Amino acid sequence: MLNVSLNLEMMKDHKISSDIRSPKVNALLIIDIQEKIIRPIFNKDSIIKNIQKLVNAYQILEENIFVSEQNPLKLGLTIPELLPKPGFRKIEKMAFSLATIEEFSKELKNKKITNLIVCGIETHICIQQTVLDCLQKGLEVVLISDAMGSRNRIDHEIALKRMTEGGGDINNC
Repeated sequence: MLNVSLNLEMMKDHKISSDIRSPKVNALLIIDIQEKIIRPIFNKDSIIKNIQKLVNAYQILEENIFVSEQNPLKLGLTIPELLPKPGFRKIEKMAFSLATIEEFSKELKNKKITNLIVCGIETHICIQQTVLDCLQKGLEVVLISDAMGSRNRIDHEIALKRMTEGGGDINNC
């Protein structure tokens, strides 16, 4: 397990990119942790606990937090215990990839966000599509493997492999 306090210290100082004038800016991306989707997810209790750790860390650091909801009228809202304090950005979507939502792309550009730390469900659908699209747009992506999941473990594992082959970095809580 990663030491959360070590992560907090590392994130606080923002790594410097190859362009010395532009510090890297992080954002936590919580994808589709909704009432109706979470029920059949493999290892959901552990995933929820790990996402709570990430939310707490990002709130302490006052970092950017985005929460997406896939078709909330049919799939329900984000489960309440994972909603950050006020100040986070919630984006409703009908497409699998959050990266195709203009409002999300504008927000990343306006806040000069370069690094996405990704968690949520389902790994092989909305997370994978979002991550691959963000990587293609030049963003750096860190996949928090034990803070995301799918209904079937094999779907989760194959999607992680695809995303790392596409340029994503993998880590855990």
